[in-house]
Amino acid sequence: MIKVEIAPVWRFQRSGETRGLEITLDLLSDIRSTGKLSVAAARAGMSYRHAWNLIEKWSAFFEAPLVERRQGSGTSLTPFGDKLVWAAERLEARLRPLLQNLSQELQTEVNQTLSSGRLVLRVRASHGFAVPKLRELLARDFESGVDFRYVSNANSLVSLAEDSCDLAGIHLPRGELRARTVAMTRGWLDHNDHRVISFVTREMGLIVKQGNPLDIRSVEDLARPEVHFVNRDPDSGTRILLDQILALRQISPAAINGYSHAEFTHAAVAAYVASGFADVAFGVEAAARQFGLDFVPLLIEDYVFVCRCQILGHPAMARVLAVMQGPEFAESISTLPGYRVHEPGVIKTIREVFRARG
Repeated sequence: MIKVEIAPVWRFQRSGETRGLEITLDLLSDIRSTGKLSVAAARAGMSYRHAWNLIEKWSAFFEAPLVERRQGSGTSLTPFGDKLVWAAERLEARLRPLLQNLSQELQTEVNQTLSSGRLVLRVRASHGFAVPKLRELLARDFESGVDFRYVSNANSLVSLAEDSCDLAGIHLPRGELRARTVAMTRGWLDHNDHRVISFVTREMGLIVKQGNPLDIRSVEDLARPEVHFVNRDPDSGTRILLDQILALRQISPAAINGYSHAEFTHAAVAAYVASGFADVAFGVEAAARQFGLDFVPLLIEDYVFVCRCQILGHPAMARVLAVMQGPEFAESISTLPGYRVHEPGVIKTIREVFRARG
């Protein structure tokens, strides 16, 4: 099986000269996290002198220093260098799911042509953090035959109903909001035709700056005039969940400064807060910790997959279930703050899982 990867390329032009910045961005990111150019150079597999020359070259190109060295205090980024690194992290958070979808689309077309249309298990699920872990483990097996693409919570069920996917990922909040989410699935699922595969649980809450300087503790605080919020895209399950919470607490979205500004992943909203462009976002704890932010937990969601009964006999499905139930998957999930494996790979009925109270 042929695999396809697509990655963004940074190119800067000045006075007719074009340069790519990728290696330097990685170097700057390591300087920011370690405070030592020597460590960053070693991680990049280059000498200290070469790393410094690279930084000096780019500082001259931009006509602005990227780092500063202080006697006895190591190396740190300048405000401009810091902005470059944060811009790269926001770009990565925004584009990664899209580029992975494009890569998968091309990969599936190529391999189906080369293998005379061999049947592939089609998975549609929101991005999050646990789903990419599953995808990474499945990708190690070149013959697993899984077409894995990221879509919103609602669109995954639409894909299943339209027979454009075999395995649809959805997340269901526990507690008082469970009934509202279950009601949204009515008409899409059949108790006799569909089955649910348990996967993980994840903690949802408020992503705030380190130390929580504005003392943001609840969704009511989002309406404070000094608080700047960054939202998820309207089609995302996380956005729908937030809207349900706001309705339950009788909070008008119009009262929230930044409600209309949307980013497309949990990582993207966290990167936005970490960059200083917002004070708070709503998402998963793993995104907050990835960017050194604090987290205020609000509720727990069950993340499950739904499929038709007949697909359970597909060889690729057996591979998916085996990976879910394996120790390597459990270990990888244990590294994600706020995530827990929850009977992974266990097949249940719709009635067992879609209970109103959760």
